[in-house]
Amino acid sequence: MTEQDSSAYSLQTTLEGISPAQLTGFFVGWPNPPSPETFYRLLAGSYRFVLAVQGGQVIGFVQAVSDGVLTAFVPLLEVRPEHQGQGIGRALMERLLAELADFYAVDLACDDDLVPFYEGLGLRWANLMFRRNYARQQGRPATP
Repeated sequence: MTEQDSSAYSLQTTLEGISPAQLTGFFVGWPNPPSPETFYRLLAGSYRFVLAVQGGQVIGFVQAVSDGVLTAFVPLLEVRPEHQGQGIGRALMERLLAELADFYAVDLACDDDLVPFYEGLGLRWANLMFRRNYARQQGRPATP
């Protein structure tokens, strides 16, 4: 499903027409970022995702994982650096939150400086516990 936006990008909720080559420029600052192929697998395995696509290139994305019944978690929202500050992240989140509107809980974790952004979307602040295995930052290997 694709929805045209007035800012010359479209929002897309499928991988139709998307290849790993269109998934570059993300995970900025990660010492071991996922490859475009791993990123494609990440999206394919997600419960829901929304892509911002401009000129055949994905310029932003948000992803949700879920039990499909009660809860969803939003682990990743990213807009390529050259497209930040244009409302794309907000549009991605608004679309994803609409897709998840019938869940009891939609949770995410963010850095302190992003709290106002998410509060502006109707989310509330809460504590988070986490564990990171940075040796696996590139993703789990594909299973045969």
